[in-house]
Amino acid sequence: MQAKNWLRKNPQVRTIRVAAADLNGQPRGKRVPGRFADKAIEGGTRFPLSVMNLDIWGEDIEDSPLVLASGDRDGVLQPTERGFMPMPWLDTPTGLLPIWMFHEDGRPYEGDPRHALNTVVKRYRARGLKPVVAVELEFFLIDDSGRHLQVPQSPRSGKRRKAGEILSLRALDQFDHFFTELYDACEVMDIPADTAISEAGVGQFEINLMHQDDALRAADDAWLFKMLVKGLARKHGFAASFMAKPYEDYAGSGMHMHFSVLDDEGNNIFDDGTERGSDALLHAVRGCLDAMSGSTLIFAPHDNSYARLVPNAHAPTGVAWAYENRTAAIRIPSGSPVARRIEHRVAGGDVNPYLMIAAVLGAALNGIEDGKMPPEPISGNAYKADLPQIPDRWDAAIDAFESDPAVARIFAPELIRNYVMTKRQEFRYFQEMTEKEKTEVYLDTV
Repeated sequence: MQAKNWLRKNPQVRTIRVAAADLNGQPRGKRVPGRFADKAIEGGTRFPLSVMNLDIWGEDIEDSPLVLASGDRDGVLQPTERGFMPMPWLDTPTGLLPIWMFHEDGRPYEGDPRHALNTVVKRYRARGLKPVVAVELEFFLIDDSGRHLQVPQSPRSGKRRKAGEILSLRALDQFDHFFTELYDACEVMDIPADTAISEAGVGQFEINLMHQDDALRAADDAWLFKMLVKGLARKHGFAASFMAKPYEDYAGSGMHMHFSVLDDEGNNIFDDGTERGSDALLHAVRGCLDAMSGSTLIFAPHDNSYARLVPNAHAPTGVAWAYENRTAAIRIPSGSPVARRIEHRVAGGDVNPYLMIAAVLGAALNGIEDGKMPPEPISGNAYKADLPQIPDRWDAAIDAFESDPAVARIFAPELIRNYVMTKRQEFRYFQEMTEKEKTEVYLDTV
């Protein structure tokens, strides 16, 4: 009914898109004329289960049991609770309806990343807990019209700022029209975009999304935000990319995640009134550390991701935690104890937000359930400490994800199998490609 009401209130909408996130976070779906929208809303949308398990080029996974072996059977995709929203980056008035996949009998399809996150949320709910989530998304504005990537010309001055400018108002003002339109679009799409800053890379920016006590909605916001930023940038004549590392000489883009956990009375279970934080906080930290190596494939899902995870480049390389220390993989920010939370800093901007948030929250809950304490927090420069290392090769991360027992507590066996098959196929193909060819693949997709 909510979806139908939206269409009635927006008679200018001539066409709709129905779209779900596949394992790579790519929107997969259909275009439907507005006059046939009721069919998509009431009867659902059908496409093969295998569509949720395509590689980064959008092609089937070789030897996947979802394709020829099973007759490439259909799933049924139903609207999520998000409902319709506009697509402000398109010229034609268009409505976007997010959907997720189910079996014919109504069971959730376990290979759908949104269902993977929902499963984790249900684990919290069963314990009377509710995670509160916020993400910080970094991205680059890029002129990709020539032989080499470069920062776009400023619409205001016509110049190119060829250096990173950390927290520079001038850098933000150079693209004021783009950011103003972006914030207007976030408002009409109900994406809670908060502070914007310029970052250390050339043409790099970060926008924070406000915290949500609904982890699914927080993931929706991140997924939709990435779609919006990329689409709107093209409307302005340049590219926006969440690639982990588009420029060799500059820091890459991350997607940092902040989270706390509320009990059934609305109390933050990480808060014990002290700077240390509660035992539940420490248990969650331990869970995140234990699952970090096994989950690296979620946090660094692509060939280019590993160019970001190098020492001294503002991305963590060691498995460690600390208070108020941005060189650590897990940071406990300072501030009022009532707002005590964990910041997970490993993921790149190129992640699937549903899988990334599921991996972090699932690992934290593993730790809360196990009740074990972490090692002592580090101090100083984590890059110079003798620490267990996060996998620094794509193939090693694939192997770790497939076999890690902590990962098996978070994700369904079918999703683990599908994701591993996807990444191994991509790994094979990328071995034959030049760096320029790799960049062409990733620039617009991730």
